[in-house]
Amino acid sequence: MSTAGLGTVTSAEPTTITADDTEGSFRLYLNQDDKKNLDCRFYESKYPEIESLVMVNVRTIADMGAYVSLLEYNNIEGLILLSELSRRRIRSINKLIRVGRNEVAMVLRVDKEKGYIDLSKRRVSPEDVAACEDKFNKAKAVHGVLRHLAERRKFYLEDLYDRIAWPLYRKYGHAYDAFKIALAEEGQGGGSSDAEDPFATLNVPADVIDELKTYIRRRLAPQPIKIRADVEVSCFTYDGIDAIRDALFAGIAVGTENSPIKIRLIAPPIYVLSTMTLEKDAGIALLQKAIDVILEKISEKGGKMDVKMAPKAVSLKEETELQAMMERLELENREVEGDDDVSF
Repeated sequence: MSTAGLGTVTSAEPTTITADDTEGSFRLYLNQDDKKNLDCRFYESKYPEIESLVMVNVRTIADMGAYVSLLEYNNIEGLILLSELSRRRIRSINKLIRVGRNEVAMVLRVDKEKGYIDLSKRRVSPEDVAACEDKFNKAKAVHGVLRHLAERRKFYLEDLYDRIAWPLYRKYGHAYDAFKIALAEEGQGGGSSDAEDPFATLNVPADVIDELKTYIRRRLAPQPIKIRADVEVSCFTYDGIDAIRDALFAGIAVGTENSPIKIRLIAPPIYVLSTMTLEKDAGIALLQKAIDVILEKISEKGGKMDVKMAPKAVSLKEETELQAMMERLELENREVEGDDDVSF
């Protein structure tokens, strides 16, 4: 039994089609009743290295410790021993670890024959947690892109890892970094002498690479970040409101075409500075520069400025709370006829 253009069925059940020695082709998985083809670990090694950091999900808590699933290794089981949960005396295990929560753990022992993996939570430092979470989030993003492609094309996910992700891990340190390079190279229109296409040397059909790049653009393209700062600006000299207005407009002028600065009045003398940016650090630096300019200008006129909230990236929740507060203040302080309409 065969299928034209695809390959030959390898079983009496219509589950898998393999390529007819066509270079760069993939196995197809035809059984729609299960998703076994989408099971795969993140990294090339089937088991983690001793003393490496892994992201785990707590499944159950027993007398010996906590049984967990290693999320990066296709949910193989591990055990965080009770003695490895904390450096301090354990009064309540539920305060240290909870079922369903993700934790960072260090690998102590790996028995590949029996499949036993012993882990430690107490040997993980705060710096280790940040580094492991960053690595895991990147790997999860790569996994999401490849899994989507495998599901769409009915490929075996492990084949995509074997032909795409794992070679990129070996060459670039992390497949996510290679994906970002490809995204940047594409953004420059391709053909850049400085940019290298990470996919150029992979033995993968062009149409698969094109679809892969589409998913990368969709999943990994940088999203604008809102940066916000709250300041108190006042001036009780002769120039008064004019000095405040001039100082705030000077701060607005610091903005760029890609990251314009907006200033809104919360309630005199509190103002909110904000900007949208693709680079968090650059956005924070831009708002800080605007604050410095405002301080310089208002000080020249005998006024003063206090920073109530330093520039930082804000969440949707914080912005929603700010908007609700401003609407409430607007209701409480309705304009009286004859008041000056001051806006920036």
